[in-house]
Amino acid sequence: MTSSAPVSRRPAPEEAGPHAAQAPRGGGPARVSRRRRARTGWFFASPALLVITAVTVFPVLFSLLLSFADVRLEYGGFRILSLTGDHYAAVLSSPEWRQALVFTFGFTAVTVLLELVLGTAAALVLERLGAARGWVLAVLLLPWALINVVAAQLWGYLYNGTYGGLTWLFEQILGHQPDILGQPASAISAMVVVDVWKTTPFVAIVVLAGLMLIPGDVYEAAEIDGAGTWTTFWKVTLPQLRPIMAIAVLFRILQAFGIFDLPFVLTQGGPGTATESLAILGYKTLFQNLAIGRGAAVATTTAVIVITCCLLFLRVFRTQADEGGRA
Repeated sequence: MTSSAPVSRRPAPEEAGPHAAQAPRGGGPARVSRRRRARTGWFFASPALLVITAVTVFPVLFSLLLSFADVRLEYGGFRILSLTGDHYAAVLSSPEWRQALVFTFGFTAVTVLLELVLGTAAALVLERLGAARGWVLAVLLLPWALINVVAAQLWGYLYNGTYGGLTWLFEQILGHQPDILGQPASAISAMVVVDVWKTTPFVAIVVLAGLMLIPGDVYEAAEIDGAGTWTTFWKVTLPQLRPIMAIAVLFRILQAFGIFDLPFVLTQGGPGTATESLAILGYKTLFQNLAIGRGAAVATTTAVIVITCCLLFLRVFRTQADEGGRA
């Protein structure tokens, strides 16, 4: 006669009572651990957040306050007399502000478009290079590595009406000595050339990074389908590059719209006000004319315009991306 050990039966959740099936309150150890990690993260990030607040958020808020303030300069500093909105009315009705806005918009649109086209072309060439890619990329990075003021001063020597190399070259071709920086059209064109020369490498590097991420089987499938080079670029390569190109364009819009150093070094905003950007207008209004409230209003309107343009661009890009995904 054999005997078997008694088998213990674990009670079902229905039999274990109403309190046994409930999860422990508070989320258990995992939730406590997440909260602890979050507090630790905020603790270590707080010094950086304080620095960002001190050097970015506070100046922006203070500039916004000054744009509504009637400021009187005194020997020991300045004093805010009252708050008013007259500065914005004066700025928006000013022909100088409208001229600077038109120039800034035109300069941004032309330079960003040229840099996007030339940078994409350069990236396509670099992708097909073999061992020489590193050397070519190093040479391509030289203009972008230069400080803006140094690059502007370098091109200022080339554009100089007395000893400039480009002035001499145009004199040999045209038969007379042109005043490149002394005429509105040629001065604007000269600034566009300098900005495109300097910033196209940035776009090329960003687009090249996007090209390196495209899988090779996509091109193999296009080749099997009989797609040519041009069709492959428009139907395969360009859609894959849209996100990375959107990032490059967004960065370039932010940089080009706030252009200051290039026209300041080359032309001081001249001839006349032909190359006066919104940043230079704000500088002259604030530091030369000592109109603190109006200068802050120029800076604030510029920031609002830039933010609006970036948001519209991102919305258009998101719409196109959604339509492409549905297709």
